[in-house]
Amino acid sequence: MPERPVLDSVAALLDGVTDRAALDAPGKSGAVLERVRIDGRPYVVKYLDHEADWSLRAAGVPGSPTVALWERGILDALPHEIVQPIVAVAHDRDRPTLSAVLMHDVGPWLVPAVDEPISAEQNTRFLDHMAALHVTFWETGLDVDVVTPRNRYLELSPRMAAAEAALGSTHLVPSLVAEGWPRLESVAPRAAAVVVPLVEEPDPLLAALAATPQTFVHGNWKLDNLGTDDAGRTVLLDWETPGRGAGTADLAWYLAINCRRLPVSKERAIDDYRAALERRGVATEPWWERQLALALLGALVQFGWEKALGGYDDELAWWEERAVEAAPLLR
Repeated sequence: MPERPVLDSVAALLDGVTDRAALDAPGKSGAVLERVRIDGRPYVVKYLDHEADWSLRAAGVPGSPTVALWERGILDALPHEIVQPIVAVAHDRDRPTLSAVLMHDVGPWLVPAVDEPISAEQNTRFLDHMAALHVTFWETGLDVDVVTPRNRYLELSPRMAAAEAALGSTHLVPSLVAEGWPRLESVAPRAAAVVVPLVEEPDPLLAALAATPQTFVHGNWKLDNLGTDDAGRTVLLDWETPGRGAGTADLAWYLAINCRRLPVSKERAIDDYRAALERRGVATEPWWERQLALALLGALVQFGWEKALGGYDDELAWWEERAVEAAPLLR
């Protein structure tokens, strides 16, 4: 697969830019975005700075995972159902902690940042196109090992929160992570008994998941990163935690982070994703139940802090049951 060039300075990436303006976005990582024009066409620039972005520090990839994907040509291999808007990237030689990506402005296509559920049609489409991405890279031999599964599962851990506190970070998410994890043990002790040890040391979960079919996962299928273009394809942004992993891990993340805006039950969404795999020729029967159970447990390893902050409600109760059910698979 041919590699893509990476510019050696952000200045080169911005050559010809006019009409620069800061862009407000719903992300909470610390990344800075600008809307710009080049030759009269609208673009968005995203600055990826390890000095400012806690999620980049947690990913543990020099430069950035997005730069790695671009350079390896992986983004060129995406299925036709997926649109990624990046047109050029830079990793600054004079400031190695800084990278930037230049993207087509896909703002009009993105899911609105509101509280209402998305439509059932769009939800089904997202799950179908998630499956298309996973099938394209099913058991791939391509070099998709960017963010390690370990770093992906520890991104929202007490370890990350402590590291950010030691740096004097004032970002909201790390502080909420630090607040939420201790609450889980009092709010949902059955879940905490399974999840908290894995938040400290995820190797049992990683080993169990690695024994099931692997693919290329995006790592952050939240609605803020998604949209639908005029041709009905899924716009997918924020390639900051991609790598090799279980496809159902993307599914479980989608269910966990978008829980308040899903128009159908989690069970229905799970069935829709599985059916989309089957339609594309993936036989799920031999491995499905095991991988799904482990991935749902993994989502609580990532989001137990967030669920605990909301108190013990139907949402947390659902995830607690999934964690307890999956615990025997770690032995």
